[in-house]
Amino acid sequence: MRIGEVAARAGVGIDTLRYYERRGLLAEPNRSESSGYREYSSDVVAHVQFIKRAQDLGFSLAEIDGLMRLRVGRAGSRTAVRRLAESKLTTIDEKISHLRSMRDALHELLELCSSGRENEECPILGALKGHRLPIAVTRKQEKADG
Repeated sequence: MRIGEVAARAGVGIDTLRYYERRGLLAEPNRSESSGYREYSSDVVAHVQFIKRAQDLGFSLAEIDGLMRLRVGRAGSRTAVRRLAESKLTTIDEKISHLRSMRDALHELLELCSSGRENEECPILGALKGHRLPIAVTRKQEKADG
C-alpha cells in the first residue's frame, strides 16, 4: 500500500504517518524499485490505529512506544502494561482535580464580578494581578507548597 491508502484506512493524515516514522513508532517502509514510492505492509494500518487509540486514552507518544515494545508478549508484559495504565489514570485524576479547582476559582471570580459595581476594579483582573486569589486557587497552591 502507498502512504495515502494507509492514511485513509487508518484515519490519519499523511503527515501523521511521516511523523510517526520520524519518532520511530513506525518502521520506515520499503521503497518501490520502479517508482520510488513508499510501500507499506497491510499490518501498518492496525499499528497506526493502535497508536491513535492509545493517544485517545491519554498516552503520550513516548508512552505508546513503551506500550508497543510490551505488546510483543514477553513474560511480565501484562503487569508492566497495567502499571503504565495505572500511572496514566493517576495523572488523569490529578489533571481533573486541577481542572475542577480552576473551574471553582473562575466561578468564584465570576460571582464577585457580577456582584460588584461597574466603576470598581474588575475582580478577575485584580486576581490576575495578584490582589486577591479565589479560595479554590489558594487551596490548590497550599497543597502544592505544603
